[in-house]
Amino acid sequence: MLYTRKGDGGTTKTFACDQRVSKSSAVAEALGTLDELNSFLGTCKVRSGFWKLDITSDFTSIGELVHWVQENLFIVQAQVAGADKTMDQSKVAVMEDIVDKIEKVLPPIKTFFIAGGDELSATFDFARTLARRAERRVVGAVDEGIAKVAPETLAFLNRLSSLLYALARLCNHKSGIKESSPSYS
Repeated sequence: MLYTRKGDGGTTKTFACDQRVSKSSAVAEALGTLDELNSFLGTCKVRSGFWKLDITSDFTSIGELVHWVQENLFIVQAQVAGADKTMDQSKVAVMEDIVDKIEKVLPPIKTFFIAGGDELSATFDFARTLARRAERRVVGAVDEGIAKVAPETLAFLNRLSSLLYALARLCNHKSGIKESSPSYS
């Protein structure tokens, strides 16, 4: 059954709690934002198709990498909800390695860039902003003491926005599109 009617009064339940909590609570907001990010990453995955990653890694395509990120976001969501799931530091290291390798094939960053370039780059840029919001929501729930996450989980969320930014830049680069800086005029 796709509905239970239990949330009709504006409450929900997480793994960690036998009581219902408001759907506007910090933990519900964090979980919803993580879900939104994961769903949008599905769009990134589909739009990237089988684009080759073109770096030495365990992933041959951008879509395969995005799928791996989505899998790991379920661990983050479970942890925020109170389940006994953990994020491994090695997953943070995987993202750092990929970002480092992507940066080696791109021009150095000397300024901010205007999002866009091509459609896939813009999609990854939007995903980056969702990742930053999800990170803020998770930190907010932790700061309020209603969610507990491991330091590795916070590091994973922080590196995720860097990975998505690197992918946005890589897409422009692979498409031959020069990044545009703001003029501030």
